[in-house]
Amino acid sequence: MPISFDSALGIHQKALAFRSQRAEILASNIANADTPGYKARDIDFKSTMASLNTRASGELARTNPKHIQINTINNNAEVLYRTPNQSSLDGNTVDGLLEKSAFAENALRYQASLTFLSGKFKGMKAAIKGE
Repeated sequence: MPISFDSALGIHQKALAFRSQRAEILASNIANADTPGYKARDIDFKSTMASLNTRASGELARTNPKHIQINTINNNAEVLYRTPNQSSLDGNTVDGLLEKSAFAENALRYQASLTFLSGKFKGMKAAIKGE
């Protein structure tokens, strides 16, 4: 019975892609902290992963192993605008401290996903070698 990378790696590969996308958005927020009228954006990671699990259960079923497997999951998360804690005169909604802490937390969780994936690959490598 063949093992696919999707089933072997679990949800960690998708989480890594969403964390990477979130890091880009948060970095953009930090870079535009002084841009008048810039609206801070973010991804709701929890709801994105929950919707991914919902969509994964609704994938197309193959009735024959020779059929082509169609992946119906889209890796783009919905980007939302952040509600500011305190309004600024120029219309910018970026809170520097909030963005930096969110970026640091996201980087830590990104590293954790990499560690989980590394462990999965080590386990698969050991299984192939018969260790």
